Amino acid sequence: MRAVIQLVREAAVTVDGEITGSIGRGLLILLGVHQDDSAREAAFLAEKSVNLRIFADDEGKMNRSVMDIGGEILVVSQFTLLGDCRKGRRPSYSTAAPPDRAHQLYQTFIAELRRLGVKVATGRFQAMMEVRLLNDGPVTLVLDSP
Repeated sequence: MRAVIQLVREAAVTVDGEITGSIGRGLLILLGVHQDDSAREAAFLAEKSVNLRIFADDEGKMNRSVMDIGGEILVVSQFTLLGDCRKGRRPSYSTAAPPDRAHQLYQTFIAELRRLGVKVATGRFQAMMEVRLLNDGPVTLVLDSP
């Protein structure tokens, strides 16, 4: 599982002109699911995501988590994160999980975030989405499950 995490002041995702999810201050997480992933990887990444100390404290040091600041998380599925561009000019997505499995683990990841006590908004799985965000920092991290 791969997550691209961006610290945002606000973010929203729109499908066919309808806002399906929006947040204020918090994290935008783009999530790609690998064919070998399981609920274990989803739980690992959820726990890691909510506890990353990447928000500034009173002294300006990255020392607070999204939970510490009472922030929110917007999760957007993005299988293209698993694209392999090492050969040729067209990415290969052969290691991405099949849609049914990816959807199940996407939902597991979201459920884990909520279980950990964070307010979560989402995009729509397998939809063409418009994602708008206001980066803060900017701070962008890539997390891979073990």
